[in-house]
Amino acid sequence: MVSGRPRVGIVLLPQERWATQREKWRRAEEMGFDHAWTYDHLAWRTLADQPWFATVPLLAAAAQVTSRIGLGTFVASPNFRHPVPFAKDVMGLDDVSEGRFLLGIGAGGEGFDAHVTGPAPTRGERTRRFEEFVGLLDALLTQPVTEHAGEFYTAHDARMVPGTIAQPRTPFVVAAAGPRTMTLAARYGQGWVTYGAAYATEDAGGASAQEQWWAALEQQVAQLDAIEAAHRPAGAPLRRYLSLDGAPVFSLTSAALAAEGVERAAGLGFTDVIVHWPRAEGIYAGDERALEEFAAGL
Repeated sequence: MVSGRPRVGIVLLPQERWATQREKWRRAEEMGFDHAWTYDHLAWRTLADQPWFATVPLLAAAAQVTSRIGLGTFVASPNFRHPVPFAKDVMGLDDVSEGRFLLGIGAGGEGFDAHVTGPAPTRGERTRRFEEFVGLLDALLTQPVTEHAGEFYTAHDARMVPGTIAQPRTPFVVAAAGPRTMTLAARYGQGWVTYGAAYATEDAGGASAQEQWWAALEQQVAQLDAIEAAHRPAGAPLRRYLSLDGAPVFSLTSAALAAEGVERAAGLGFTDVIVHWPRAEGIYAGDERALEEFAAGL
């Protein structure tokens, strides 16, 4: 169980020019959020034809207008990242943020990013690639010189000097929904992040999709409990991050709904909860007044 309230983070999608978005990152810190994130994609779902900026320079800029809040990728993946140059980006973000950077990483989905640089991998290839990606990133960020020859990646005389401010390296927050990726989180992660599990529209008993999501999430947590116990017996416990907006109903539909989500997540043992900054329309559409009301209670 969580001791005290979970830490609360917020996602700001990389859709606005920095001249506009600068103030939102400042406000996220001033509002009292513990961490702030942005998506690491080339384009994303229904927003593929809308403005979408690069993740690494955005987070570097955010580091310059904040001083306390954690900053992270939600989440980076091998879909278009190679571990060697990306490890340099991670080291750079760690440096400009003075150790505040959080590396959210996942296997990558099957959308636009999966095929924009070449043929998309099969699901089995994607999982194996992610395992190699995480292991190689760990090696790169914990030693000055790395040699690696694997199924998907090669690193020859790859140098990572002077290393990260965060020790022993930048924290990994691993997105995982199945046993293999949960095992990866237990072995390499400092945190586990989930969007929850799949849900039906209605079940035979009439339970809402929202309640089905919470019930499936409880089962997912139990699975992670067992895997963490088996594969991380001597390590520090994983921090557990929940995206409330994996649920059918947008968390900031109201401040009350978001606050209820934080409380329920705490009851399931989550140490951290993440919401999205409301957009004017489409996905994550909401009223910024709900965000302000929710933040006032942090």
